[in-house]
Amino acid sequence: MSQHTNVLAMARQQLAVAAKHLDLDDGLHAVLAQPKRQLIVNFPVVMDDGSVQVFTGFRVQHNITRGPSKGGIRYHPEVDLDETTALAMWMTWKCAVVNIPYGGAKGSVRVNKKLLSRRELEKLTRRFATEINILVGERSDIPAPDVGTDAEVMAWIMDTYSMAAGYTTPGVVTGKPLALGGSEGRVEATGRGVVVAMEEAAKQIGMNLQGARVVVQGFGNVGSVAALLAEEGGATVIGISDVDGGCYNPKGLPIREILQNHIARGRRLAEYKECERITNEELLELECDVLIPAALSAQITAQNADRLRTRLIVEGANGPTTPEADQILGDKGVLIVPDILANAGGVVVSYFEWVQDLQNFFWEENEVNVRLTKIMRSSYAAVHQVMQRHKTDMRTAAYIIGVQRVADATRIRGIFP
Repeated sequence: MSQHTNVLAMARQQLAVAAKHLDLDDGLHAVLAQPKRQLIVNFPVVMDDGSVQVFTGFRVQHNITRGPSKGGIRYHPEVDLDETTALAMWMTWKCAVVNIPYGGAKGSVRVNKKLLSRRELEKLTRRFATEINILVGERSDIPAPDVGTDAEVMAWIMDTYSMAAGYTTPGVVTGKPLALGGSEGRVEATGRGVVVAMEEAAKQIGMNLQGARVVVQGFGNVGSVAALLAEEGGATVIGISDVDGGCYNPKGLPIREILQNHIARGRRLAEYKECERITNEELLELECDVLIPAALSAQITAQNADRLRTRLIVEGANGPTTPEADQILGDKGVLIVPDILANAGGVVVSYFEWVQDLQNFFWEENEVNVRLTKIMRSSYAAVHQVMQRHKTDMRTAAYIIGVQRVADATRIRGIFP
């Protein structure tokens, strides 16, 4: 099996564990294990040189029982239907864990965006948005940014959908620029939620975060914000990495300086000199107090889990830890705050953005952050309580809550007809 097939198998295995704890009916389990809809589109784009390339894209709606489906759009050369389906399933549980009225969805296009000009990227985005608009809508399926996409891509999707509708529809996507109905605090939301989860976990295990050594794999939106907020909270970030490799300094890295004076000026992390260059694999194995995997899925596996030297893992990425690695780390006494809880801050503030768009009434950033922190803390407390009651790990506890809420909604609504 490919890595992506393994990711879908991993998602279904995690569901099965929760279903066993809940003594879930076999028929209901079968419903939750399958996506509601899977759309595959192959579409042409005229490139800048006049040639035509055909790209493949996907939009998967896993479940819409509790509300419209919600999920990001990913541009990456290795995406496929199985990975997109797994990500959509995780979104369903994530929305349920933090108790917002969404189901899970995900979209993706198989493309290396680094090879596209800005105009080509816009044309690809607008054509893909047109192809999937049979599913997307303010009340049906709301995309957001993910790996390889950003606020500008969301603006193009909103504009494309609005042109077809004949009026402006700001609520059709979230993660938009502020000028088009985006929310204050949305850019930082996922990373902020990760840090709130880290703070709650530190209390649980009696860890003092002042001076705690933090390692962050992935220095994109989620990882960079988490690293910066951890630094501002008094932790010492000793390792960061991006797709090109890692940067390590046991005395601590100046995260704000790296972001403002290095990354913001268009320089690559690999060009930063004041650190030791290491690989992403070596970065994961650094001795630290907190490890935040915020890159791609299946980074912590049975092959490297035993070499990890950390007390706490807070998952900023989706599916970074395989079930086999979960078992190894659990036996070592490592606490793992699972992705469907730890990185839910993004979808929480996406929900806030959607509500603001539908009401045409916008909140100040402090109000957004206060509401986000409250939801993250209460959700963490609920997961911790279930963890103690069922005497299980935190991931299984989070799945028990998420699956229970979706299963209950399905039972109450009934199976049509």
